[in-house]
Amino acid sequence: MFHVMSQIGGLLAPSNGIAMMGLLGLIVMVATPWRRVGLALAGGGICGILAAGLLPVGNWAIFPLEQRFPAFVDDGRPITGIIVLSGALEVTRSAARREFALNGAAERIFAFMDLARRYPGARLVYSGGNSKIGSRLPPEAWTATEYLKTLGLPGDRLTIETRSHNTWENARETRNLVRPSPGERWLLVTSAWHMPRAMGSFEQVGFRVIPYPVDFQTNGTRDLEQPFTVVSQGLERLDLAAREWLGLIGYRLSGRTGALFPGPGTEPKPSEAKLAIAN
Repeated sequence: MFHVMSQIGGLLAPSNGIAMMGLLGLIVMVATPWRRVGLALAGGGICGILAAGLLPVGNWAIFPLEQRFPAFVDDGRPITGIIVLSGALEVTRSAARREFALNGAAERIFAFMDLARRYPGARLVYSGGNSKIGSRLPPEAWTATEYLKTLGLPGDRLTIETRSHNTWENARETRNLVRPSPGERWLLVTSAWHMPRAMGSFEQVGFRVIPYPVDFQTNGTRDLEQPFTVVSQGLERLDLAAREWLGLIGYRLSGRTGALFPGPGTEPKPSEAKLAIAN
């Protein structure tokens, strides 16, 4: 049920809401006597699209997410394993075109390959099933790793997790699969804007991981003042940030994270972690 609700929630993108307001205004203008109301709604929709698309609203929303966890610094201690979360592969297009089709989160794949080379003794885990409802395509983890093996990823070190449909299930199923022991050090690779929800989920199931954020969308604080030059870019950035903030709220309300905005020092109490492991 939660998976279905998360898919439906994707329809609540700000760009959809603003566009629907403009469309509603046009309908009211044409089909009802309340022309002034319709004109106000239509004008609000047009102004909203321009404001959200050109002003750095999307950057204001996504910047706190990206800054929540610092970049990984290698202190020389051994790394037990490296986990990468799905989301970088266009599974449908890969199947249709029979090629390795990546999307804007491709840095997850590149970082995974680089870390596999830098830590030759570490276990490698690709976590991700099929996130689309009703899809009969193979799990992303299987498709991606088959391609990655052709690029030199060592198959004997690789474990794939194919049962998960969302971030919470990534954490739970990966924990059940690798069964980490106390003292082990596991790196978690995902997009920086997605790291708070991912870390909160892993902490809540009792799997301590080290964040390795990649795929930053902003260049830093200067982007908080820099307007977009193309409306679609600003709207896409805002939609991405809004979806992640809604995900954080949903995960907190459903008990999938121990804090509304997980970050360093917000891990759950031991009793909460034990309860999550039992679920």
